[in-house]
Amino acid sequence: MNLNFNNVTIALFGKAFNPENLEYFRFLINRLEDSGCQLIIWKPFHESINREISFRKKVSTFTRHDQLNRDVDYLISVGGDGTMLEAVQLVRNSGIPIAGINLGRMGFLSSIPRNEIIPAISDIMEGRFRIEKRSLISIESPSGLFGELGFALNELSINKKDTSSMVIVQVWIDDHFLNSYWADGLIIATPTGSTAYSLSCNGPIIAPDSHNFVITPISPHNLTIRPVVIPDSSRIRIKVDGRDQHALVSLDSRTAIITHDTELLVRKADFEVNLLQRNNENFFSTIRTKLNWGMDIRN
Repeated sequence: MNLNFNNVTIALFGKAFNPENLEYFRFLINRLEDSGCQLIIWKPFHESINREISFRKKVSTFTRHDQLNRDVDYLISVGGDGTMLEAVQLVRNSGIPIAGINLGRMGFLSSIPRNEIIPAISDIMEGRFRIEKRSLISIESPSGLFGELGFALNELSINKKDTSSMVIVQVWIDDHFLNSYWADGLIIATPTGSTAYSLSCNGPIIAPDSHNFVITPISPHNLTIRPVVIPDSSRIRIKVDGRDQHALVSLDSRTAIITHDTELLVRKADFEVNLLQRNNENFFSTIRTKLNWGMDIRN
């Protein structure tokens, strides 16, 4: 299936320009311009690369999520997984599919390697891709804690604010008491986030379409405590206690400070994010590659 890219608008998002990646930026821009598509570029990113790359066609820029209107067909995130998470904040519930080019390190979300930019854009142009829907987690209450950005693709985490003492995190699932976690903190991860912060705290890897959350303690004081997987239809209620009167709550890369009298209600967000995946990629091949499974690295 060949797509007519003369009628396609692609948004380009990135955070910082690294001169070491100049060659790959040129590959990307030249391939997109050759395709005949219309480009709209995140303004700060455009300003950083415009000094190094000559655009042959006039491009538009955007600075707010509401400028990504229905005319945008795809968004390409250029960077690492952190850049992808910020791209989700721009796309929100618009349904615009996001493709990630990995110029970072691990790259679970930004799955297109820098040396496959040209074949990846060709795959998109020729329809050799699929759309994967990814669920998000959201804070239901207090609703104003993160403003309009009260959602996360990877995880919600609670961390101690004072490095010298633990926090006590009490958790209820659908009004059933689960546990009081004495720990450095607690993570509630989506399936997508199961390969992020939760994984580094010995949480399980969950397939993206499994419709679950995983609750993973961070350095628990009781060593018998283990991660718990629950349905993502659950409503999770959280209270924080401890010596310090404050704690940190994070949604992906955004952080707020709460007091002990704050009760958090957490649930699945009422929208999903569409990730664009090439047909030659799948979740299991990605984790094998990224985690070096089956490789003998002794020599």
